Amino acid sequence: MISEAELLAKVPRGLYIDGTWVDAEGGATMTVNDPSTGEIIAEIASASVADAKKAMDAAANAQASWAATAPRVRGELLRKAFELVIERADEFALLMTIEMGKPLAESRGEVTYGAEFLRWFSEEAVRITGRFGENPEGTGHIVVSHQPVGPSFLITPWNFPLAMATRKIAPAIAAGCTSIIKPAALTPLTTMYFVKTLEDAGVPAGVVNVVTTAKSGPLSAEIIGDPRLRKLSFTGSTEVGRMLMKQAADGILRTSMELGGNAPFVVFADADLDKAVDGVMLAKFRNIGQACTAANRILVQRDVVDEFSRRVTERVAAMKMGRGTEEGVQIGPLVDDNAVQTSHELVQDAVARGATVTTGGVIPDRAGSFYPATVITGVTAGTRLLAEEIFGPVLAIVPFDTEDEAVELANATEYGLISYVYTSDLNRGMRMIDRLETGMMGLNAGVISNAAAPFGGVKQSGIGREGSFEGIDEYLTTKYTFVPKA
Repeated sequence: MISEAELLAKVPRGLYIDGTWVDAEGGATMTVNDPSTGEIIAEIASASVADAKKAMDAAANAQASWAATAPRVRGELLRKAFELVIERADEFALLMTIEMGKPLAESRGEVTYGAEFLRWFSEEAVRITGRFGENPEGTGHIVVSHQPVGPSFLITPWNFPLAMATRKIAPAIAAGCTSIIKPAALTPLTTMYFVKTLEDAGVPAGVVNVVTTAKSGPLSAEIIGDPRLRKLSFTGSTEVGRMLMKQAADGILRTSMELGGNAPFVVFADADLDKAVDGVMLAKFRNIGQACTAANRILVQRDVVDEFSRRVTERVAAMKMGRGTEEGVQIGPLVDDNAVQTSHELVQDAVARGATVTTGGVIPDRAGSFYPATVITGVTAGTRLLAEEIFGPVLAIVPFDTEDEAVELANATEYGLISYVYTSDLNRGMRMIDRLETGMMGLNAGVISNAAAPFGGVKQSGIGREGSFEGIDEYLTTKYTFVPKA
């Protein structure tokens, strides 16, 4: 397997603009740290507003020719990129673990998941269709066609640095849109290596551009304010999403927003507890709890709450914490020290309100941004854990008595991304599908993400969908043409 030093040496350090890796204007740079040690692992270009303008120029200039490229050509490029990502799977996995901290086994899983968007949209590129029909009056024909929306600005988060990039870039390429991608400052290296892989796959100059920056606000404002931009796609916090939507309003941009989550995980007394415990371990601790889909509020029917809590505590207490590259590690570091402090403050607030920590809850005395997997029981109304997105390895258990109470508790949030329900009663499961206010749901399943399924939420969790057939629609505009009969 490639060494960390050899891998880091293969990752570009510059901006990718109009098919060329270049330094930022004035030579500005930023550093990337390993969260398991706090040490600097790379120094990369930090783009300015002037660099943003160059990237926008490149995307705008390439749009017409890329839109005119045959769908099969676009699809084959994505297929080639898919094959290269799979070929480089070990490198991508190690790179993610180094810069983000997740265990290596999870990083490998993300490579598989992220690559699948390339394969899925390589197949969707040739399936962009329209329709033709006679108008009701019989005087002519209605022709409906779909065309690329145009240059797109793609902003990705730090927690899934490969999958979030492929989930946005792949449909843009398939639809015939050029793009500028801005990865998160905390984890830019994986995206940069992926764009290098796209370059190796033959993506034409200007079709995909990447700008890394330590000053996101001015750069994003410059790109969003450019009248040539037609699409904005963002994954991140609801707070930042609101701000970006306001900026996008001036240009009436097509927007896709995948924002925060506060997922309920509902366990009824008739559930298979073994499967429910397995499911909550996946739904809560995947990515060290740093996922918008992470189970935030574990709602357990009172008849089984004690037994469920005992089993979960036993499992969580046995989880190994350490650097993600170490054998058997299940809990790597959080992305930075701020994330550690936030998790700890949420735990302390719960304890102050009467909750009990059954395992974890103490910041370890070691280098790196570590926080242990933690279980809290007896969480009561008003606790911050129930209202705020945790984004850390903290599992909070809340008892309930009736189905109506479970629905009320689950829906008592401004968010609506995903929910999880465990029950052996199919009728109850179907009722919960109808009653829970979320864009996605796992019924007796703790992980549901799939490239062939529409990912997205309702309420304050965002608008639009990524993946599935809906994913490419986000990058297409509809044109109607009337053709009168001769």
